[in-house]
This record gives sequence, structure tokens and C-alpha cells, in this order.
Amino acid sequence: MAPSAAASTSTHAPAAVPDDLSVLLVTAGYDHTIRFWEAWSGICSRTIQHPDSQVNRLAISPDKRWLASCGVGVVRLYDCRSALAGNQAASIQAGGQGGGQGAAGGPAGQGSGAPGVTQPVATFEGHNGNVTCVAWHCESKWLVSGGEDGTLRIWDTRFPRPQRLYDHRSPVNDVVVHPNQGELVSCDQAGSVKVWDLGENGCSHELVPEEEVGIRSVSVASDGSCLVAGNNRGNVYVWRIQSGMYPSQSETSAAGKGNGQDLAAKQQQQQQRRQAGEEGDGQDDDNVDASARERAAAVANGGGGDFTDLQPVTKFRAHDKYLIRCILSPDVRHLATTSADSTVKIWSTSRYSFSLSKTLLGHQRWVWDAAFSADSAYLVTASSDHVARLWELSSGETVRSYNGHNKAVVCCALNDSAGGGGGGAPAAATGTQGQAGMPS
Repeated sequence: MAPSAAASTSTHAPAAVPDDLSVLLVTAGYDHTIRFWEAWSGICSRTIQHPDSQVNRLAISPDKRWLASCGVGVVRLYDCRSALAGNQAASIQAGGQGGGQGAAGGPAGQGSGAPGVTQPVATFEGHNGNVTCVAWHCESKWLVSGGEDGTLRIWDTRFPRPQRLYDHRSPVNDVVVHPNQGELVSCDQAGSVKVWDLGENGCSHELVPEEEVGIRSVSVASDGSCLVAGNNRGNVYVWRIQSGMYPSQSETSAAGKGNGQDLAAKQQQQQQRRQAGEEGDGQDDDNVDASARERAAAVANGGGGDFTDLQPVTKFRAHDKYLIRCILSPDVRHLATTSADSTVKIWSTSRYSFSLSKTLLGHQRWVWDAAFSADSAYLVTASSDHVARLWELSSGETVRSYNGHNKAVVCCALNDSAGGGGGGAPAAATGTQGQAGMPS
């Protein structure tokens, strides 16, 4: 997300941004609107009305085509290009959608060019109460949502009903997909961090750093090296992730062969098998189960299974007030934390030191959400002061403010990764996203 001379003005987007989809920046909140912004000019290019509730979370697909929004009881998917062009009907028809209904009765293929009335191309219903978080599979074949009803729900993007449902036993605050795409990491209001093994179809780890102190946010390093969680008291906990694969039956009888090179080879083979299981041919009726069945069959035939070991590294106090979000940068060099104290803090992750690098000052109220640029050089934040800000991390200064919401802005999403666009239209219940722009 490199700036240009136009970044210092407020009227024109830079020449380095050839079209609206080069950088997708979206904000939403309690004014029941979703706003698309031209990142460098600060101009709001499109507003989508969300009349039935506030918007709690947003996520953009890696190809920049789809936006997932979380409200009360629903996850909705919007076509980003239609939202920006104001012509959703033409986009849906071009993708073979026709005028059919979306998932769970969602109004797929019935758009309008009138301002503010862009319709979702799919609606996933099932949660009771607020849907608080959403994350995507890297190839956009499924997404996971969590809510106040204490459940995680995995949705195959082609079907209206959840393919998996996991009981968290407490309101879920956040969820992310592990870079290996075979595990989920989530947190809840009871103070638990849970790791869910999709192959075993259940919870494999539960961490409780502080009893009855809600964990607000979790983040997994893009290289899979560490897990970070922040709680209501402003404390941040860090675990080192050590991944591997259990030896097969034949390997256990051959002692002494499990050296580091063997383990690396096994991990690579397991990753290749998982990718093969996920890619499929589009005919399987459940993309999540296809991968799980392949892994289970490997173990049943004498093969080894994956394991994840979490080793606590450090704990530190990030804020004196309520911590709301903690996010590792794509290059895993920094951690950003946001808080009710109106500040954003940037922490260096070097050698797991988590020393304070910068404190970003400018917001007047709670800072609810944040998103790094793909190059880790910029950060977007959303606040109760009705404003979203773009920060240049090298200087710690605000380089753009996004004004237009008339109530609290509680979520933001940014996708400025290279290689976006393209991609065919999804089926009736659609969506596309992964951890775009994040190195593996």
C-alpha cells in the first residue's frame, strides 16, 4: 500500500491506484451503513445500507471480489465490484446468478444501481444474537463465523446451512483460521482460547490464561510461529506454536529415523495431501468434510496425524483499560493492540520481546478494530469517535481520516494485496476470501 504524491491531497487518488479495486477499504458500525473508501483520497465511493442492525465485523476476499459482514443473526456477502459500480444485477448475471434466491433466502441476483440499496448476494442465517467474528478459508471454499450464542459455524459457500457447528459454551469474541487451513483458533467471554482440529472435528486445545476474564481477540502469525491473545484486563498472552505430525505405525517400529529432515518432509507431504483434499473438483457436497475424510483415512491406513503444541512464551500488560483487538502484522514483526483508552499501540515482536515501539494518538474514544496493509507499513483503525484513520507506522502519524459515519465505527477491513480481481462468480451462497497478502 505504497503512497504517492496524491496521498498528501484530499481530492484525487494517486496514479498508482488504477481503479477502485486496487485498494479496498471498508468500514461499518452503529449507523447501519457499510462504506467503501478511496484509501488515499479519503472519498467515500459507495454506501450500503444495513437497515436491520449494526455491523459488527467485516472481511474482504483475497481476490477483492466479496465482502462478508456480520450483523445480528446473519452473515451477509456482498459483491465488491457491484457495490462500487452500483450495478449488482449485471454482475450477478455475468456470473451466471440470474435472478435466483441467495443462501437461506438471501436476495442473490436482485441488485439495484440506486445509492445505498445494494443487495447481498448471499445470506447465512442460524446464529442467535450478534455475530461477532468471521474468517475465511484461504481458497474461499468455506468461512467460519462466531457469535454471542456461543457457537462457531462453518459455512460451505455453496450452501445455506452450516456444515459444522462447534459449541464454545460461552459467547465467542473472535476466530481466525490457522495458516495451515486445518485448524481454527477462537476465544470467548469465559476466558478460553480454543484450537479446533478440522480433521478430528473437535477441540484439540483449550487455554485459560485468567479464569473468568474474557479473551477479546486472537491472532496467529502468518508463518504459523505464534499465537497471541488479548483479554478484557488489557493483558496479552503469547504462545509459540510447534507443529508436526505423529509417526505412522511403520515409523514407530523404526526407531531413530524421526530426525528433523524426516519431520520436515512429513509436514510437507501432509500439507500437499491437505491441499489436494481441499482443491477437489467441485463435486463434493462438503469441502470441509472432504479434507477431514482424507486426513482420517490416512491415519486409518497407518499414516501419522498432525499435532500442534502450544508453549507459553510471555505475558505483558498492553493497556490499563479494556483491550479490544490484537493483530499481528503480515510480516510478523509487529503486534497492534487497540483499547478503550483511545490509543493504538504497536509492539515489536523481535525475539518475542514485545517491547513498545509506538503509541498512535488521535482517536477520541474506544478503538474497536484495526487492519494492516499487506506490506505491514500502514494500519487502518476504527473508533467510537465516528472516524476511521490510516496510519503510517514508520512515523506514527495519521495520513488520512475517513469521515462520514454518524455513529461509532466498530469494524474495518483492508485489502491492498497484489493479484486481486478475476475469479468467477460463486454459486447461490457465495463468498471468496483468505489471508491475502500475508506471507506463508
